[in-house]
Amino acid sequence: MAEQTISIKLDGEAKEVDAHRTGVELFSQDKDIIAVRLNGEPRDLYTPLHDGDDVESIRLESPDGVAIMRHSATHVMAQAVQEIRPDAKLGIGPVIENGFYYDFDVDTPFTPDDLKQIEQHMRRIVKQSQSFRRRVVTEAEAREEERDQPYKLELIGKKEAEIDDEAATEVSTGELSMYDNIDRDGKVVWTDLCKGPHLPNTRYIKAFAIERSAAAYWLGDEHNPTMQRLYGTAWPNKDELKAYRTRMEEAAKRDHRKLGQEMDLFSFPDEIGPGLPVFHPKGAAIINAMEDYSREMHRKAHYSFVQTPHITKAALYQTSGHLSWYKDSMFPPMHLDETKDEQGNTTRPGVDYYMKPMNCPMHNLIFQSRQRSYRELPLRLFEFGMVYRYEKSGEVHGLTRVRALTQDDSHIYCTRGQMKDELKSILNFILKVLKDFGLNDFYLELSTKDPKKFVGSDEIWQEATSTLEEVGKESGLELVSDPGGAAFYGPKISVQARDAIGRTWQISTIQLDFNEPKLFGLEYVAADGSHQQPVMIHRALFGSIERFFAILLEHYAGAFPVWLAPVQVTGIPVADEFTPYLKSFVEDLEDHLVRCEIDYSDDRFGKKIRNASKSKVPFTLIVGGDDVAKQAVSFRFRDGSQLNGVPQDQAKAWILDIIARRAQVNSADDFAALTK
Repeated sequence: MAEQTISIKLDGEAKEVDAHRTGVELFSQDKDIIAVRLNGEPRDLYTPLHDGDDVESIRLESPDGVAIMRHSATHVMAQAVQEIRPDAKLGIGPVIENGFYYDFDVDTPFTPDDLKQIEQHMRRIVKQSQSFRRRVVTEAEAREEERDQPYKLELIGKKEAEIDDEAATEVSTGELSMYDNIDRDGKVVWTDLCKGPHLPNTRYIKAFAIERSAAAYWLGDEHNPTMQRLYGTAWPNKDELKAYRTRMEEAAKRDHRKLGQEMDLFSFPDEIGPGLPVFHPKGAAIINAMEDYSREMHRKAHYSFVQTPHITKAALYQTSGHLSWYKDSMFPPMHLDETKDEQGNTTRPGVDYYMKPMNCPMHNLIFQSRQRSYRELPLRLFEFGMVYRYEKSGEVHGLTRVRALTQDDSHIYCTRGQMKDELKSILNFILKVLKDFGLNDFYLELSTKDPKKFVGSDEIWQEATSTLEEVGKESGLELVSDPGGAAFYGPKISVQARDAIGRTWQISTIQLDFNEPKLFGLEYVAADGSHQQPVMIHRALFGSIERFFAILLEHYAGAFPVWLAPVQVTGIPVADEFTPYLKSFVEDLEDHLVRCEIDYSDDRFGKKIRNASKSKVPFTLIVGGDDVAKQAVSFRFRDGSQLNGVPQDQAKAWILDIIARRAQVNSADDFAALTK
């Protein structure tokens, strides 16, 4: 009897294969293939195939392959923890950037020695070549198997709308599954609730490490129990793990929180509260330089500057939809303006006011304040507006995640016919500004509709998404997809920038919005006299001043280009008798808005030089007897190189020119190349 076959598409090529084959047999000759994408969904190699299936191989070193390996490593870590601490209750174990974590409810927190023991136990499990095998179970079966795991039982009972991306690693509606770890003898040695997929076996986890432990609320809710979270990382080979560790060591040196303290830039006083930074004079100098440049560029690009208050009545955010979709990220309301008579009876009801989490509703009111003509469009409104987000105290992080942030917020109102050209112009404007700040390596990310969280029709979303996709592709930059990552009112393109050590940061965003203008009833008078609804474009260039400040601080490791440096020139006299001469020259530079300091301390000359070096000032000007005699100054640069005896007028001209050109100078060679 002839063996039954099925027709499939295998890596784009039509194939007839045995009906009982799986990816294990199809890719048996290539051990680097660890899973398949079956009809668009990542699945285990063991998954049965059916007639008409579209099968794509997933290699270990691919992004999908690395994610599957990291999720498998998460299971190995949880298995190791439970074998060492059998009473540990399991939470969730998702993949994150560069690694993974797993949450545990344990009697005592993990110690550094515990982490070493768990990692060693993981290595023993990996060497056992345990296979990962999936079983589909009913809800009743899942509940029975997880009867001693309260957090898993909670996940099983959640509805689809309640499951976030991290929890969905464990469970999703439609089909529940368990994963068994099976040893070489065929014995099930450990089981976890999971939707998969996983590696064929543990041996594919080539290079990994447990990095740290931390406290974390169950499912990120501060009202839930506190759990112990173990973070780990895993890579396709030891060389990549080593390179990652090198990057992390460099990142630790560049940590903006550490540099901010060392350079006296900002602080987070306990008296004010978490996530609420104060900027010291040197930090504020950098922010002022950033904002001054931004204002200049926006004026040249024909933006109109506006200013709006920090609080507003609740009705505004009811109209915009933010109270429906964003309330959990807003600070609680302030109930104001209520009046009562002498008997305590309310004579005028009060009103809830909210601190604003974003500026767009207020900008809509500015557009709405009078009749608008098509001749005014595009109307580009710009504001440095401070907004307030209720980040949980355990989630604030330096300047990158704060509760008070300053958005360089723009809202552009245009016609549908102007929409595409305006988007292209905005993207070019963003890239030009970011390059002037020293970022040059970009790609774009297109965030599309979240089917659980959106307003407006599918047709409007499709038009907006297609337009952004066209603009992204025409830019010539790589465009990657972020399914479901859009805000509730429209899709967005975000500019992703790589910094000096290869890390990726989301910086600028462009969101196309047909819904807010409809909610606010915005209109303009068209050329034919009809009233039309404008298209609204939300654009944040820095994202927030605070976060962009942190990114630049880490990108430059504190050694800012001259135009951004908090102190651009430090003057050091070789002896006190030369101070009046140096002071006169420095005051002349200050008259031209150069940020200068003179070290008047009683420290020895050598220590003054070391202090200037630690502060990462770009130009240290030294004045001794020969300099005074020649009416000159001597330059010392960040790398210790020097340029001596430069005439005052030449030194001043060179400093002003380099500031104006927004150039980076770390050495005498850099300086010479720029002053030829």
